[in-house]
Amino acid sequence: MLNSFRKAGQLNSNNPKNQFWQQHNKPIELWSNEVIEQKIDYIHNNPVVAGFVDFDYEYLHSSARDYGGNKVLVTVITT
Repeated sequence: MLNSFRKAGQLNSNNPKNQFWQQHNKPIELWSNEVIEQKIDYIHNNPVVAGFVDFDYEYLHSSARDYGGNKVLVTVITT
C-alpha cells in the first residue's frame, strides 16, 4: 500500500511524497432533506460495497450504527 501512496504522490505536484486522499473536489449542494438522506445512505453503504460488512450498522466507525439504534462510539444528534 505504501508503494501505491508514493506512486500517487509522484503524480501530484501538490503532494510529492505520499497521497492517501483523492485530490478532486466535487461539492454537492444539500438543498433538501431527500438529498441529505440520499448522501447519508450512500456514505453508510460504502463499507458494505467494499465488502467489510454485510450490513451498514455492523461497521464500527459508521454513524449508521446510531441511526439503527445500536451501541455507538460517538452519538449523532439530529434536529
